[in-house]
Amino acid sequence: MVVSTTPKPTPADFPALDGLASVGSFAVALSGGADSTALLLASAARWPDRVRAIHINHGLQTAAAEFEAHCVRLCDSLQLPLWVVNVDARHQSGQSPEDAARQARYQALSECALAHGLTHIALAQHADDQVETLLLALSRGAGLPGLAAMPAQFERLGVTYHRPWLQVPGQALRDALVRVGQTWVQDPTNEDTQFTRNRIRAEVLPVLDKAFPSFRQTFARSAAHAAQAQTLLQELAEQDAQQVGLPPNIQQLQQLSPARQTNVLRHWLAQAHMQASAAQMQALLVQVQACTTRGHRIDIKVGRGFVRRDGAVLRCYNL
Repeated sequence: MVVSTTPKPTPADFPALDGLASVGSFAVALSGGADSTALLLASAARWPDRVRAIHINHGLQTAAAEFEAHCVRLCDSLQLPLWVVNVDARHQSGQSPEDAARQARYQALSECALAHGLTHIALAQHADDQVETLLLALSRGAGLPGLAAMPAQFERLGVTYHRPWLQVPGQALRDALVRVGQTWVQDPTNEDTQFTRNRIRAEVLPVLDKAFPSFRQTFARSAAHAAQAQTLLQELAEQDAQQVGLPPNIQQLQQLSPARQTNVLRHWLAQAHMQASAAQMQALLVQVQACTTRGHRIDIKVGRGFVRRDGAVLRCYNL
């Protein structure tokens, strides 16, 4: 695939990148697909001296070499530094392939950025990706953290990640690339509808577009409301944690309402990298409420571990 030799794009050719305006030097996570290609071009057009690129080669599909070659050609044409990192993204038993690849990707991105003195990385997720994330969360019966979908900014492994285009439709990015004569590599797995996200993209979003033309904006507002509510719950959990202690004191827990017990227990478990299902949390609440004697035993399976009574407090054990 040949990179176009048409005149260099200008900032006006792409959606605005206001979310990156106050960031110093940063790297674009460049996959070679349309979205990250557009983000790199738009960033380079506005801040040519501040932009770098990182390409993560997962080695999971035959197209991986083509993606890497495209990224090399593109960065050469823009005279931008590119760092290519090869990772082992194979999943472990009980882990989804998508989660394994995501974890490996963030680990590699953060390590590469920090190794080159950068603490900011730009990601190309857009409004359609945000809608897909929200619909996936709804389909799984997720709580507020899931319904908040993707944040515009977050920190991971010492690096601040930015998503400046969460309000921009994916088609607008592809249209911009076509206008400036820039090609990209099409990921063949995007057409595989055995993946739920791809089914949503191919089958659900076109229907929503016809029924609710402004759904990207309205869904984004709902996600923002969920994120705000989750922030309030986090603040309440931190306050309640001061009262019940961590690990939580059972008698102090019993003084809280069931909703606040759930909130502070999820906060405590998250610190131990454990997540309880709705059924597991309900079983734990029942046992906490019934714990009125010294001999009462609590031993609840939670995620990949257990929550057990240890005298006056609860303790979690990760397997």
